[in-house]
Amino acid sequence: MDSQSSCVVVTGFGPFRQHLVNSSWEAVKELSKLGLGSDMEVELQILQLPVDYREVKQRVTRIWEDLQPQLVVHVGMDPAAKAIFLEQCGKNWGYGDADIRGFHPECGVCLPDGPEVIASGVSMRAVSRRAVVEGVEVAFSRDAGRYVCDYTYYLSLHHGNGCAALVHVPPLSPSLPASLLGKALQVIIQEMLEETEKTRSQRLVHRKLSLCDSRQGEPTGGLLL
Repeated sequence: MDSQSSCVVVTGFGPFRQHLVNSSWEAVKELSKLGLGSDMEVELQILQLPVDYREVKQRVTRIWEDLQPQLVVHVGMDPAAKAIFLEQCGKNWGYGDADIRGFHPECGVCLPDGPEVIASGVSMRAVSRRAVVEGVEVAFSRDAGRYVCDYTYYLSLHHGNGCAALVHVPPLSPSLPASLLGKALQVIIQEMLEETEKTRSQRLVHRKLSLCDSRQGEPTGGLLL
């Protein structure tokens, strides 16, 4: 999106199944207290999403239409994880598990005419290498799990032309409190913004080089009559 605002939206999820406290939302609330850093000239907005396919579809659409953010970072909880995982892509199919209302998409598909996979424009492998957080590992993943988190991510990548990310955090524990996960999100999102700026600058250079190459082939003489 060429007319992006300087707004970053970060979402977390509400309770689901036996998880009455969702670490993703607790981490996002801690991030809101910290902010993105004094040197980051972007507005941070946070939102809680329900673990509900139909409601998520409406809210993700509104986020992109109403706020036109520079980047949307969705944060979900992986109950089995011991590390933070940065998901590279969202999948269009395989959504057979029911949400908190007992619903799942027809045929398990997110967008019937959409591509099988949409990848983020952010290199999660590069971000995972640079995002160093004491007390928790940050890792790279290409399988977001085919549940409401993955579904949300795919929709956001679709609406945002790849300007989205999904971060899976582990459950809260004495060694992984919300404050640590919030700090980790701050570091990770700072790296994501740097990565997107780097990519944007590289594209601008490529465009200028392409323009120069095309002009070199133009005639330089005057108009012949």
